[in-house]
Amino acid sequence: MKKAHFSGALAALALAAPGIAAAQQTPAAAIIIVDRQRIAAECNACKAASATLQGMISSAQQRQQALSAPLQTEMQSIQQADAAAAKLPAGPAKAAAQRQVQARYAAFQQRSAAANQELQRLDQQIQSTNANVTQQILDKIDPIVVTVMRTHSASIAIDKGVTLASTPSLDVTNEVLAQFNASVTALSVTPLPAAAAPPATSTPGR
Repeated sequence: MKKAHFSGALAALALAAPGIAAAQQTPAAAIIIVDRQRIAAECNACKAASATLQGMISSAQQRQQALSAPLQTEMQSIQQADAAAAKLPAGPAKAAAQRQVQARYAAFQQRSAAANQELQRLDQQIQSTNANVTQQILDKIDPIVVTVMRTHSASIAIDKGVTLASTPSLDVTNEVLAQFNASVTALSVTPLPAAAAPPATSTPGR
């Protein structure tokens, strides 16, 4: 009997003071979804940067062909000369022909190494430029997402790339994209800034 009376008192308290019960509940978090990959592909400045990067890649590919073609021709010529030298009878003529082949091969190796180094520099430049453009896009998207969050009174923003499923009404990519295009007119298509060298330290007593 006492137990029933106690339960009734709790029910009466809840009815008399609904604000107390509401204060103890955590409000549902409002969520927005943003497709950053789509923005990076469709924003006006992003398209221009992508076109520039593609031009850099095409130039690097053309340079690779320009370097490799004569090297391949030279390598075939050296192989033919080496085969011809091997057929000569032993003697000064054969020894001279073999020395000439060795000298040509040494020069070929130097040219090949120089070509590889040049192509590596081009590749590193493209990779660094791509990373710089990507970083700029992300740095400029995030503040816009925060602004759109406030507009929608949202407390959480999630990248569409990490969601399994979502309601289309939560997707605010179009809003973010429109604001991105309005505020970002160009991106720097240059390699990442080189890290500053650490200051030299003097050794005590020297």
